[in-house]
Amino acid sequence: MSDTTRIWYHTFGCKANQYDTERMRQELEARGAMSVPTPSQADVVVINTCTVTNQADANARHLIRRLRRQRPALKIVVAGCSAALKSDEYRAMPETDEVVAGQDPVVVAEAMAPFGLIEDPVAQAGPLRRNARGTRAWLKVQDGCDRQCSFCATRVARGVSRSRPPEEVVEEARALSRVHPELVITGIHIGHYGLDLEPSVTLTDLLERLLSTVTARIRLSSIEATEIDDRMVRLVLESGGQLAPHLHVPLQSGSDHVLATMRRWHTREAVRSRLLDIASRIAPLGLGADVIVGFPGETDADHAETRALIEELPYTYLHVFPYSVRDKTVAASLPDRVPGDVAARRSRELREIVLEKGRVHRRCRVGQRADVVVEGAGRSEHAGGFAAAPALGLTGDYLRVEIVGAARPGDRFVTRLCAEGERLLVSTRESHEDWRAIRRRRRSSPDP
Repeated sequence: MSDTTRIWYHTFGCKANQYDTERMRQELEARGAMSVPTPSQADVVVINTCTVTNQADANARHLIRRLRRQRPALKIVVAGCSAALKSDEYRAMPETDEVVAGQDPVVVAEAMAPFGLIEDPVAQAGPLRRNARGTRAWLKVQDGCDRQCSFCATRVARGVSRSRPPEEVVEEARALSRVHPELVITGIHIGHYGLDLEPSVTLTDLLERLLSTVTARIRLSSIEATEIDDRMVRLVLESGGQLAPHLHVPLQSGSDHVLATMRRWHTREAVRSRLLDIASRIAPLGLGADVIVGFPGETDADHAETRALIEELPYTYLHVFPYSVRDKTVAASLPDRVPGDVAARRSRELREIVLEKGRVHRRCRVGQRADVVVEGAGRSEHAGGFAAAPALGLTGDYLRVEIVGAARPGDRFVTRLCAEGERLLVSTRESHEDWRAIRRRRRSSPDP
């Protein structure tokens, strides 16, 4: 290979997909490839697909066709969940060169062989050493899911739950924590971590090992409310912020009728009582959820139950999705479809409720201390284009903040929260001069 192969990666979907892309990147770089930031610089593009909705499939196909029109000589490799479910459809597309049914980084690297672009045949699979595209690093602890939610195709694409051995996770956490101030525990169903291992372990067992091994802040991604045990709550309370006080819980619906149709395994009351108990013990707490509105058969009364539950629970943000049909799922054949305009109205109602709850949470946090990780520089838009804005950070309870004073991506510090209108600000030195300086800059800058 006389010239280094240049590869551009595009990821659709969740944090688990983003982790998988980083493993692909590391594998290919170890074999001599170079990662590039834009497709115009690439010899090959690797598209890691998502299958959470039919629209996700359509987005992937649209990108593939657009890239081929723009760069006819470009090699296009398609991998990921959608490629696992619909590999024949992707192979039938004239724009694709190779299709990998899944996320295995070694298989993705081997798919390059027909191009003659990757000469090193030796697999370099090992612990992920860095997340090349972010300050925080994803740490995937398991894959697949044993549940059978009626709306979910990811389980079909990913297979049964498979946990990584604790020693392997800890080794990777050590490597990542050398360059990242925060590790985000991710997977497809992390609450089932370790149940398939021999001897079995739990996610809380793993968290205890990680907290005693690395100094990076650890954050959980999506976890079911009924799988958060009391020992995990104690770890949050006793870790001094090292285990972030932030939980993202897939609620999906606040109606037992809809939950049953979704084939969820918990009741409305089980989630309600568990989250109220946790919120009474952890403060401050960043609390988020996924909610699907307009699921087949959802009535106005069902929606009212969901709305009432969201109003009662101390959510600080929500991800609200109108139901979208997904092929090869049980829900795709359910009757009593909810009209699109009704689902859109219900979505707006829930978003408006939680926007106000988020504002209340931010106002309550002003004047309190926060553990902040600096993520990078921001940009502000004005009539002349874009200008540099203060660096951005993330608190333990998942609040975005603007940073006053000298800060570099990857810095981590504890400071007091201040507000300017709806913006949350923190200072690296907590200096009055810093606050005056940022206000002077804002008064003299063009209106956004």
